[in-house]
Amino acid sequence: ARRRAAKTRARTAGRLMTAPAVSVHAEDTVVEAARTMVEHRVNRLPVLDADDRLVGIVTRHDLLQTFLRPDAEIREEVIREVLERGLWLATGSIDVTVTEGVVTLEGQMERKSETEIAVAMTRRTDGVVDVVNRLTHRFDDSEFHNDTRVPGGVADDWLRRL
Repeated sequence: ARRRAAKTRARTAGRLMTAPAVSVHAEDTVVEAARTMVEHRVNRLPVLDADDRLVGIVTRHDLLQTFLRPDAEIREEVIREVLERGLWLATGSIDVTVTEGVVTLEGQMERKSETEIAVAMTRRTDGVVDVVNRLTHRFDDSEFHNDTRVPGGVADDWLRRL
């Protein structure tokens, strides 16, 4: 309350500013910048380069724009990047609907592990608020543990870590 009262009487920028200055570096992620804003209750952050020189300002509005995407755009990215490029599924094999950022995945996949990967990758897509999982599977491979490594099994290891 005292700080607010002092700011109402401020006549210079120095007395009005938040001190110490709260900033982010240009290499920080959007999520890190958003967390910093929330933690410090600020609406704008100076962005610094590697030498701590000011290179710009990021605002709460700027950050929200990365998460507020049109539903159609989110749907297209989930289909293209998650299902087709990530899981190599045929176009149209899984139904994807998006309503206010909530993605619903519906259909049948071959393995249970693939359904889990599809949900995890979808959840990481910018603009996705939540994922409703209505995927089924033909084969439950959750109990299967393959400790033997095969040549070229790098993709399998990467997928398991998701």
